[in-house]
Amino acid sequence: MYPDLLSLIIFGFVTAMTPGPNNITSSYSGFNFGYRKTLPLILAVITGWTSLLIVMNTGLILIFRQYPIIQEIIRILGSIFLVYLAYLISFSKPSKGAPIKNPITFSKAFFLQFVNPKSLVVSMTTVSIFIDPENYLRDSLIVISFFFLMAVVSINSWCLIGMYLRNFATSEKFIRNFNYIMSFLLIVCVIMFYV
Repeated sequence: MYPDLLSLIIFGFVTAMTPGPNNITSSYSGFNFGYRKTLPLILAVITGWTSLLIVMNTGLILIFRQYPIIQEIIRILGSIFLVYLAYLISFSKPSKGAPIKNPITFSKAFFLQFVNPKSLVVSMTTVSIFIDPENYLRDSLIVISFFFLMAVVSINSWCLIGMYLRNFATSEKFIRNFNYIMSFLLIVCVIMFYV
């Protein structure tokens, strides 16, 4: 039996369900584009996050410990990418005549996992704390499977929250303000990575 299961569940739930770049963009996309057009984002976050955790688990954490400058460079690039994403969200304007196209593509959302400071910190912490080298295979399978499920739950939940809030969008001003708030929250996330 896995000894740290309760700790893993609590840690995984808190880190997956709290606001962060993935959840905020999912809520934004669900609000503006609906579930179907948000599906590429959802799939990208799930596969990208799981891939990051696997890569981190198979040795990237050793490289970061050996060369911390690489992690710092990734953190800076990730912050720049998140500011760019906030810009896209803030200034996106759905046109009435043309079909709405989701500005957050699968490739952008997948790439975000590898430069997202929250994802990097959570994955490094997860591998460091919850995977015992003595039981590497067992722990890896349990931890990666659990975080995969948490990614599915959290990213879908935040998309549904955005879709629910859409029911209250009675004017373009409301939609614009919602987009501004989501953009602002992304910027706050970036700031919090440095304080």
